[in-house]
Amino acid sequence: MDTTTWKTNHTRWSDFILTGFFSQSKHPALLCVVIFVTFLMALSENALLILLIYSDARLHTPMYFFISQLSLMDMAYISVTVPKMLRNQITSENKISAPECGMQMFLYVTLAGSEFFLLATMAYDRYAAICHPLRYPVLMNYKVCLLLVAGCWFLGSVDGFIFTPVTMTFPFCRSREIHHFFCEVPAVLKLSCSDTSFYEIFMYLCCVLMLLIPVTVILVSYYIILLTIYRMNSAEGQKKAFATCFSHMTVVILFYGAATYTYMLPSSYHSPEKDMMVSVFYTILTPVLNPLIYSLRNKDVMGAVKKMLNVGSDFQETIK
Repeated sequence: MDTTTWKTNHTRWSDFILTGFFSQSKHPALLCVVIFVTFLMALSENALLILLIYSDARLHTPMYFFISQLSLMDMAYISVTVPKMLRNQITSENKISAPECGMQMFLYVTLAGSEFFLLATMAYDRYAAICHPLRYPVLMNYKVCLLLVAGCWFLGSVDGFIFTPVTMTFPFCRSREIHHFFCEVPAVLKLSCSDTSFYEIFMYLCCVLMLLIPVTVILVSYYIILLTIYRMNSAEGQKKAFATCFSHMTVVILFYGAATYTYMLPSSYHSPEKDMMVSVFYTILTPVLNPLIYSLRNKDVMGAVKKMLNVGSDFQETIK
């Protein structure tokens, strides 16, 4: 084996170094505590929302089934990146092996892709519920809901299986420092010493397609929904329909806005610092915000919370 081949293979499979953003903070210990608390909040909020949805019969509807899947994705989403980042900060060891990096990349891309399509599915569900209420039980029966969710997970995994192997097979001859807090595809590609321009164009086109299809479904669904709401005679019905749609559109704007910046804007708009801040927003903050957006103004969810609290208090009284 010649020296060049050995170096290429060596740099391809040796450890990477995640510089993260702790090194840029004046108070890394405090930042570590804040992120840890945020991580626990995200897990607790989403787990509680899933528990409420599956324990309260009033929430056994397609809309809440999809919300429970979104919470599941958010729990997995934040668990893919944050524990490793916190562990590295605590142990002062910022290394991540190539297999770990590949696995983190695959899970992250899969979950992000799945969430793209799930948000589109949720928009279609609201369209069916508001625009075709009489046919809704048939259009969105249990089997259809399962197939739609399975399709979201499958399409997300296709994304992961496409991008991860290709990205990780590029030779990395430059510095092994990834200027990020996890193995995101664009950040890892910057380390490659080979020409990645064709692959970047391919990735850009795939991302356009991944965003264009769900966004088209969402925009068409909500255009028809808004027309239907406008024609409603019941003010209470208008208010309820609009509140449900507003929550979903808030989540859509937060998630798709950050994804558009990361994967679709030209490199001239990017810098390691900006990329990390945007990634913090949709990787760490979004899983915290989503359950709050769907529950705080939702009477059904708040009713389920009160019911659970009443059951808990009754149980304590029984023990006494």
